[in-house]
Amino acid sequence: MRLVFLGNDPWSVPSVEALASSSHDLALVVTRNPKPAGRRGDLRATAVAEAARSLGLPLLETPTVKRDEGFEAIRSAEPDFLVVVAYGEILPAAVLELPRKAPVNVHFSLLPALRGADPVRRAILEGLDETGVTTMRMDEGMDTGPILLQASEPIRGEDDSGSLGERLAGLGGELLVHTLDGLGSGEVSERVQDHDLATMAPKMKPEDEWIDWTRPAEELWRQVRALAPDPGAKTRLRERVLKVVRAGVVEVPGEAGTIVEASKVRLAVAAGEGTLALEEVIPEGRKRMSGVEFARGQRPSVGERLG
Repeated sequence: MRLVFLGNDPWSVPSVEALASSSHDLALVVTRNPKPAGRRGDLRATAVAEAARSLGLPLLETPTVKRDEGFEAIRSAEPDFLVVVAYGEILPAAVLELPRKAPVNVHFSLLPALRGADPVRRAILEGLDETGVTTMRMDEGMDTGPILLQASEPIRGEDDSGSLGERLAGLGGELLVHTLDGLGSGEVSERVQDHDLATMAPKMKPEDEWIDWTRPAEELWRQVRALAPDPGAKTRLRERVLKVVRAGVVEVPGEAGTIVEASKVRLAVAAGEGTLALEEVIPEGRKRMSGVEFARGQRPSVGERLG
């Protein structure tokens, strides 16, 4: 079948690669324009653009597919299916109606759970034991379309959003090919979501990145994992930002928000309930390092306050 693919994120790439290796005709890959990145502001193409070039696939870099060049490119390609993976743009009915058969989306949760822009982080933040991937026929709602196929994936205690998202992206590429194969053969049929069971996964905001030391250590541990490897959970020590990118829960009593241990073994800060060991941190203006290395260099004292 003839396909047009829309995606921007590194997590979109496994789906591009899976489609390129399949029996389907990937007629066009569409992604956004290069954007300034890094300290010098050099233009950087999306991960999808780089993957498409390396695979020799037809590529269009455009700011939007809602109108103009992007819209016309999809229409001219005459796809059977429009495939969307981590594209980040709400598509209107005019775009969704362009494919001859259907627009198909890969979403990184087990719908109807965790509809929205941040399902991977929210799954960790909410302490779920399991999440997964859903392929669905898109409609104009926020992840409300009929489900095609689903595959589950356990959330491990050592997972952060990077490791979990990478596994889900790989799983999504496999599931996408199975979905398109099944739609072509008639073996896959859609089923309506139970909207009464829906939960939401709104995009995390900058204020969600800050650690509130009055909360239980277990919640802070999940927050650190959800925000790692980037942008990192933030706190302040001596008026400078300290990002926490790996942590653990330990039992060392103390007043919430104060350092209770700064030794050769660990750097630990008391929370509202329990204590958080800062296993890896990124000090302001410096590179990632262990909490022990940070403590050795900065020599924080027991009782010193963060936040």
